[in-house]
Parts: sequence; C-alpha cells; structure tokens
Amino acid sequence: MQTKTIGIILVIIGIIMIAYTGFNYVTTETVVDLGPIQIEAEKNNFVKLSPIIGGVLLVGGIFFLFLNKKSAS
Repeated sequence: MQTKTIGIILVIIGIIMIAYTGFNYVTTETVVDLGPIQIEAEKNNFVKLSPIIGGVLLVGGIFFLFLNKKSAS
C-alpha cells in the first residue's frame, strides 16, 4: 500500500474521531425468565472515542502525505 493512501486514510479517520466523540448502540438483555414469561430490557451502550487519538492519527496522516511528496521529488 502506498504512503499516500495510508496518509489519506489516517487523515480521514483522525478528522472523524475529532468530530465525533463517540457513538451509541443498543443491546437487548433478558431481565426475568420465568418459563413462558420473559421480560427484556434495552440497554444503551456508549463507546467513547478519544479526540487526542484522533489528533495523533491526523498528524500521522499528514506526516505520511509529506513523506510521499518528498519521495516523489
């Protein structure tokens, strides 16, 4: 894989991680299971994305893009 492609991917992921601090997903859990009677509850789970890691990825992607320009010259 070329360094330009890696750089572009890292920049895009870095920008997304800085813009969005996390996302939610919903799971269903069985609370009560008494024979034919089942009670289920939906649970919201939050996944937190660190903007610091996004910044590191952004800087790394820019580094790969500049590395590609130096090697092409």
